[in-house]
Amino acid sequence: MKKFLRSLSLGLLSVFFTAAPGLGAERISFFYPPFGEFSLSVDALEAFAKEGEITDELAFYASRANPEQLAQLRELLQQRFDVSPTLVSQVTYSPIGEDLIRRMGDLLLTESRQNGFYALRGALILAAAEPEGLTVLNLLRRFPSPRVRINFTAGLRIVDDLSQVLEKRDQAVSWLQQEALRATLATAALNKEDANAQGDFSQQPDLRSPGEFSWKRLEFTFNDRSRDRTFPTDIYLPEANSTTSQESLSSPFPLIVISHGVASDRSTLAYLAEHLASYGFAVAVLEHPGSNAERVQRYLTGLAGPLEAEEFIDRPLDITFLLDELEIMTKTNPLLLGKLNLQQVGAIGHSFGGYTVLTLAGAKINFEQLQQDCLPSNSTFNLSLFLQCQVTELNAPNDQLQDDRIKAVLAINPLTSSIFGETGMSQIQIPVMLVGSSQDIATPILSEQVRPFTWLTNPNKYLALIENATHFSVIAEPTSENDVLPIPAALLGPDRAPAYDYVRSLSVAFWKTHLLNRPEYRSYLQPSYAKYISQDSLKLTLLQSLSADQLNQALNAANFPASTASQLPEAPGN
Repeated sequence: MKKFLRSLSLGLLSVFFTAAPGLGAERISFFYPPFGEFSLSVDALEAFAKEGEITDELAFYASRANPEQLAQLRELLQQRFDVSPTLVSQVTYSPIGEDLIRRMGDLLLTESRQNGFYALRGALILAAAEPEGLTVLNLLRRFPSPRVRINFTAGLRIVDDLSQVLEKRDQAVSWLQQEALRATLATAALNKEDANAQGDFSQQPDLRSPGEFSWKRLEFTFNDRSRDRTFPTDIYLPEANSTTSQESLSSPFPLIVISHGVASDRSTLAYLAEHLASYGFAVAVLEHPGSNAERVQRYLTGLAGPLEAEEFIDRPLDITFLLDELEIMTKTNPLLLGKLNLQQVGAIGHSFGGYTVLTLAGAKINFEQLQQDCLPSNSTFNLSLFLQCQVTELNAPNDQLQDDRIKAVLAINPLTSSIFGETGMSQIQIPVMLVGSSQDIATPILSEQVRPFTWLTNPNKYLALIENATHFSVIAEPTSENDVLPIPAALLGPDRAPAYDYVRSLSVAFWKTHLLNRPEYRSYLQPSYAKYISQDSLKLTLLQSLSADQLNQALNAANFPASTASQLPEAPGN
């Protein structure tokens, strides 16, 4: 992408149009010193999008793009974004949305070279109301200025910076894969005469397959009147069947709690709850009323305000309240009588739920780090930071969020970097597994999982990396009830089946090892097991150790070139 932009191909225009296109404009222009001003008419783009025609005006730019890049640009120009004007209005008027649009307004200026914030917001809303829906060309036609001026110098610098971020991410993933391979080979060399120690996984139970229990799902609704929070909860209880061994029938069952991400619900990780129940774990899957799919749907349709900063406090308190209620019900409710072990609890969370379970594990909110990272002048490619920075709105921090009943946590795509920082993450003293996805643009793997992994001080820690996976690869396909956010197919990633298998098997091994103290399952928590079950479409890597020094050395191994731009030939007149 960087080389493409530096040669002034149409990729430059597509980058900015994707981020924040405009409305009513007749021309798009940018000033590139010392060569002067370049521009392109919207009519030329429209002819290319609708007919594939490359006008004389467009030819100047098209000659600097290859056929694949031109095809991508045309596809972008033709794409309809299926969003309603109400949704666009709600998002762009939210604190996070306003921040994003204002930053984009520094790049896309009005005719008078002013920040394009108000023009962009109005253009997005009006274009979404068009009969053909929100498209790049509709946005341009609705921009309230005859010319959209691109801050080319700043834009090129941002693209260069983003390229370096992506290069470092890919470099880190590659290096971690090599480290895992070295660990696998070293273990095999040490144990070459001991097949059991090596882990001949073809001769061991396949943890990707269901366990020996059947299960039943119970539905409950809990009401915390002190906080005015009502949340439905599904509880999956193991049940014996004809194949269940007598040794496995002992109860109470250890309990696993699952916390979903923003705009999700109890169905998001239901496949994992069912799998764990088949291995003899009771599983409680709750919905957080301040950030579940129903709440986000109400916000996007104008029936509620944006997500509140208090949700960072309420979410862990939801789980603590749930555990308190379940302790009572195991003594009074016939359905749960003696069924749950509330002193040996594990917690799984995805995204915002990952933050939730790490907080319960002992990670402390780091207000000093947040104040430093959330300054308006700070630019970032980390979308999760916009959510993390909401915590600065809290008046009184609540330090009493840890729950000692929780003995281990598994956090998938969690947000951690600023809300905890090194000081906060280092407070965790129980086993932790972090799972990251290399193509995650919501909670980027390097800043939110890999580097925070180095901050963990407990020796029982694991880092699972899924190459080519996205933020959505481990969650179930959306249902009609929770499909509230329009997510482009390109952000969903490859077929999710391998990611489901990884989460299923690693979860069973992690909980068997660290909740039930079953040492025979530790072999599944080694790099060699990840290599054994890894699929080419979504490669799995597992590490048990990594220091900050090792990571820094890996990231500093390559020299990234300074930003330089290709010289331009003389441009045609406007």
